[in-house]
Amino acid sequence: MDASYSEVAKMIDHSLLNPTLTCQDLEDGCVLAREYDVASVCIMPYALRRCAELLDGSTVAPSTTIGFPQGGHATQVKRAEAIQAIDDGGQELDMVVNISKALSGDWAYVREDIHAVLLVTREAGQKLKVIFENCYLSDDQKIKLCEICGELGVDWVKTSTGYGSGGATHEDLKLMREHSPETVQVKAAGGIRTLDALLQVRELGVTRVGASRTKDILDEAKTRLA
Repeated sequence: MDASYSEVAKMIDHSLLNPTLTCQDLEDGCVLAREYDVASVCIMPYALRRCAELLDGSTVAPSTTIGFPQGGHATQVKRAEAIQAIDDGGQELDMVVNISKALSGDWAYVREDIHAVLLVTREAGQKLKVIFENCYLSDDQKIKLCEICGELGVDWVKTSTGYGSGGATHEDLKLMREHSPETVQVKAAGGIRTLDALLQVRELGVTRVGASRTKDILDEAKTRLA
């Protein structure tokens, strides 16, 4: 599949979620993301307002996480996080499902948990990605989550936080694409470190990837896809 530099760059959510990043690291990451014109910056929640300021006037969306990384926050806490994120300028939110409830088969709870954050996001005219953390789930559980997200109409289903025991696999990406409606996109996160890896998941129907090695990927893209 042919791809231009811009198409590749606009697949990348530049990840600034490592807890050891300093305030200067976060600012530098936002500047880099703007320079390379990626899709979004996904930053630690406390830094989102500053991220939105640094990205103002660009085509790069400020984004952050909800219930990250374990998903076990109470629904009202996730909702409050979403409200704060929107108020801070967030345009895309990446929420973690309640993994414990998914493993327990309490699908009504899982659905309502997602729905509560989706309502806040939609009321603000913004977008929601739902993180499954596939490394802990069976295929049947992943399929059920795809079905719930499809029924609710979220914007993306996402493989991983990048902080679990495993990241995005081709098998999971194929499964998620197969069991999600066309209106729901698929995001790969965890392990996408090279241009070739990004292009491979693009072939599987992935439209976004979470990446911390954005500069390396896009420097190579400038050379190969110019």
